[in-house]
Amino acid sequence: MERHRDQDLDKIRQSLLRMGGVVERMIQEAMRALMDRDQPRAQAVIRTDDEVDHLQVETDALCNRMLALQQPTAVDLRFLVATMKIATDLERMGDSAVNVAQAVEVLNQEPPLKPYIDLPRLADLTQSMVRDALDSFVRRDARAALDVCKRDDDVDGLYKQLFRELVTYMIEDPKNITRALHLLLIARNYERIADHATNVAEDVIFYVEGRDIRHSTGAAG
Repeated sequence: MERHRDQDLDKIRQSLLRMGGVVERMIQEAMRALMDRDQPRAQAVIRTDDEVDHLQVETDALCNRMLALQQPTAVDLRFLVATMKIATDLERMGDSAVNVAQAVEVLNQEPPLKPYIDLPRLADLTQSMVRDALDSFVRRDARAALDVCKRDDDVDGLYKQLFRELVTYMIEDPKNITRALHLLLIARNYERIADHATNVAEDVIFYVEGRDIRHSTGAAG
């Protein structure tokens, strides 16, 4: 019975990590599509959203089946609750990556407004938060998860800097407004992905330690 439970838990873990891997690639590929002015790459990100949705349904179904048939308690119950919440955040990250890719499709039809320096930095910071949050889940490392939460401030700071810069472009020349707004949309979606990565990290802390830090002084966001 215990071996069967462990097999079920591992199947759930692997399903969630497959979903996380797909979402990480979407986050990375959406920015590459902008940097390389690559329309097919942006379109591939948009198509991948269906795969993410399917993996969320699969992960939730496995969790619900285990809840119904095995009535887990303690750490196993926290694992299942955290997994379903993480799957929801990953699905929303995928949606944000699609938003980025759709904005990229529009921007790639126009000359670049400015050299892209801070946007790739923002994407890299965000992607590293997602990767490290998922790694902390695999390792059951609450300290690493807390570190992810703290890094959200770096993303917020860079987003605000980009916001100010792009607003200046719009004020200086109305012809810049459409492109600047699409770049703002991209920046905003990466900032949202970082918020979701913070949520994942908070769920890892709940799973490992049984602590809810969402509204505590030490939590980010």
